[in-house]
Amino acid sequence: MEKWGLGPEQLLEHNPRLVMLRVTGFGQDGPYAQRRAFGTLAEAMIGFAHQTGQEDGPPTLPPFGLADGVAGLAGAFAVITALYNRDARGGTGQVIDLSLLEPLLGILGPGPSVFDQLGVIAGRHGNRSPNNAPRNAYLTRDGRWVAISASATSVAERVMRLVGRGDLAEKPWFASAGERSRRSEVLDGAVSTWIAARELDEVVTAFEEAGAALAPVYDVEQLMRDPQVLFRDTITRVEDEDLGSLKMQNVMVRLAGTPGEIRFPGRRLGQDNDELYRELLDIGSDQLEQLRSEGVV
Repeated sequence: MEKWGLGPEQLLEHNPRLVMLRVTGFGQDGPYAQRRAFGTLAEAMIGFAHQTGQEDGPPTLPPFGLADGVAGLAGAFAVITALYNRDARGGTGQVIDLSLLEPLLGILGPGPSVFDQLGVIAGRHGNRSPNNAPRNAYLTRDGRWVAISASATSVAERVMRLVGRGDLAEKPWFASAGERSRRSEVLDGAVSTWIAARELDEVVTAFEEAGAALAPVYDVEQLMRDPQVLFRDTITRVEDEDLGSLKMQNVMVRLAGTPGEIRFPGRRLGQDNDELYRELLDIGSDQLEQLRSEGVV
């Protein structure tokens, strides 16, 4: 629409209450503003790929739209904030400038601060963590993978006592997550050996009874059969105009007073254009048809 002089500024002049979210790869200004971009580029540039993968392997990109998804959540939050400012604080509409790069960088951790203060550049650690141990993926006797996290010292102690190495939990260094991380080989070796001698169900039950943190590594089929996922309807069934009955992820948060729901899984291309154009431009059907005939919309 900017081609015909209907840019964000003109739309705001026409409708001062308008809230418009603009999502681009690198933002609306700066030397990269006109570059072509996808989420993959953001995942590469911010250091995510550099930190992901095995220590002796290549940088690893995620196999799904990570940057796109994070930007979508950030965009929803930004729109809600702008609407609150407009409706609850007596403000006006505004244009929101959101890049794919910045939201993902925001959740990546304190890397920039660590480099600024200490000159340290985070590298790849596989499934281990530089901040705590034991933390890894382990293979059971029946060929299933499980993930363990022991970010809290109390949980790490329960894990080591469970696998028969309570002596390690008595060491002076064990109370420090950083010191445990530096001894990952020792801790992982004990945990890996214990898990490798047992089948998945036994491992999960033992960890649950010990109050330690463990979960199976699922594929999507296994996830959809999980009792917790089923109980909470985490993956729900909706009706689609084209596909009929369809399973998909349910709403992410559960508001007690105003629970959300999925009204539709997706709209057909252009299905709501007329309604949106009327709201944005405050024009009637005749004017809209004229704009359409002139190739403006």
